[in-house]
Amino acid sequence: MKKTIIVFSGDLDRAMAAFIIANGAAAMGDDVTMFFTFWGLNILRKPEKVKVKKGFLQAMFGWMMPRGAGKLGLSKMNFGGMGASMMKSVMKQKNVATLPELIATAKEQEIKMIACTMSMDVMGITEEEMIDGLEFAGVATYLGEADEANVNLFI
Repeated sequence: MKKTIIVFSGDLDRAMAAFIIANGAAAMGDDVTMFFTFWGLNILRKPEKVKVKKGFLQAMFGWMMPRGAGKLGLSKMNFGGMGASMMKSVMKQKNVATLPELIATAKEQEIKMIACTMSMDVMGITEEEMIDGLEFAGVATYLGEADEANVNLFI
């Protein structure tokens, strides 16, 4: 069986849900494709700043958006980042995997992670700014994967 997940949100809680579902499906033997678009691309950004030449608006996008899985806020009750810190603390107490750990597990399970090139262009994100192990493609590639899937989710 095949599953696809569109990851549109860059919120910590939604990213966690996407990766927990993806890893669960892969552990059950399913082929999984995750398609990251718009704010979901921030999950896959390298945490360190990467020097690349950008126009003014693209540089502003990069400055305003969180850089990587460790910098994401919550969709609700974020409280200027305090909510995300509290959530991470509770997750640690309950031995819940962190988002970076879930991403590493997804790579180990060979989950296909595709970064949307159109969204990257619009938001001024370059391939050099993204973590290793990704594919870069457009919506037609995602739709080809979705045509073969029995479950398609939008998070």
